[in-house]
Amino acid sequence: MSAADNRPSTWTFLTHHARVLVEISRDPELRLRDIAERIGITERAVQNIVSDLYEAGYVQRERIGRRNHYRLNLEQHFRYPTEAGLPVRLLIDILMDHDLSEPEG
Repeated sequence: MSAADNRPSTWTFLTHHARVLVEISRDPELRLRDIAERIGITERAVQNIVSDLYEAGYVQRERIGRRNHYRLNLEQHFRYPTEAGLPVRLLIDILMDHDLSEPEG
């Protein structure tokens, strides 16, 4: 058995893009630094993801004072062909109905 066989798997069901969308839906005025801390990635990675989401039409940004305010386009459809007919609202609604920070027990 190799050392790699003893390591726990690090894959997850949700991508970082999905996690950023969820955090923005929870608080549209969060700083990118706060999103990064909550989901465990770098602030630079969050900046790139928000840019991706903005360019694809999932997120709109509005500058209010020194901060950005984000608004989600929940009717935008998923990008992958098997889900392309479904709005991203479905994912956000499912995840917002549960507190993902507290494990059920």
